[in-house]
Amino acid sequence: MYRTLVIIRHTFVEAVVQPIFSLLIALGIAILFIFGLLPFFTLGEDANMFKSVGLDVILLLVLISTLFATSKSIFDEIEDRTMLTLMSKPVKKWEVIVGKYLGIIGAALLATVILGGVLILATYWRIPGDYQLRVNTLDTNEKTQILNLRKMHIAGLLPSLVLSWLQVSVLAAIGVAISTRVSLVVNLPVVIILYIAGNLTRFLFPLSGDPTAPLADRSVVVKGFAYVLSLVLPYLETFDLRSVTVMRPIALAGTEFALNPVAVAPGVIWNYVGMGFLYAICYTVFALAVGMWMFQNRELGGGEG
Repeated sequence: MYRTLVIIRHTFVEAVVQPIFSLLIALGIAILFIFGLLPFFTLGEDANMFKSVGLDVILLLVLISTLFATSKSIFDEIEDRTMLTLMSKPVKKWEVIVGKYLGIIGAALLATVILGGVLILATYWRIPGDYQLRVNTLDTNEKTQILNLRKMHIAGLLPSLVLSWLQVSVLAAIGVAISTRVSLVVNLPVVIILYIAGNLTRFLFPLSGDPTAPLADRSVVVKGFAYVLSLVLPYLETFDLRSVTVMRPIALAGTEFALNPVAVAPGVIWNYVGMGFLYAICYTVFALAVGMWMFQNRELGGGEG
């Protein structure tokens, strides 16, 4: 356990001190700041649009920095023989893979917290303007309305940020597995393609299990192939709850939204986040197991891949 913790700490520090990490964080802060000042002209939905765009920016930048970290921590260390030196110590290969992965997603968590904090502050600031309310009003009801709106929007952002980090963690597990064999030049496009495919897996289930689907009764091969793909590819729709957390009000106790018939209870949202967490653990174990299998037969002296 101590050896794994050492690897986690070293990988985390190595990922954070990379120039690309600081550059992408600074870029993300600048983008969120600029977007926070811009109107979206959506007829009353500016706050929701800003949150949705902000979450996309955070997901993209954190994912890119994470993939750079996976390549630097695994493939580059194999190529420059640093991994060979590490493996000469009393450390097991699974400890290296797990330690590297946990250190990398720790850095991704830090990036998500920083950019998520900026997104929350920007959302907090722009709420009165988006709802045509006066910030410096003396009307107690208007002040209460602004406060309730801010609480409601932040309550939706927090689970969305957690789900974004879980999504990056799943993709990071794939990146770690691939990085045992290939460099960033191959790793980045492969994970991006799998990200796109993972967002399309929601359309595989009518082929694999819905008896009312047009192709369900046509071919057992089609259903079997679709079922296998739905298991192997990450089902990223699990981490997309924006239709609830961003587009619908949250029924916070003590606010005007508690009695809203279309509002969603915070407990329901966090229960879903818990299920997403369990799915992320299961798929991460699967991806790291594949990476461990590839790492076992990897030539650690470099020159392969």
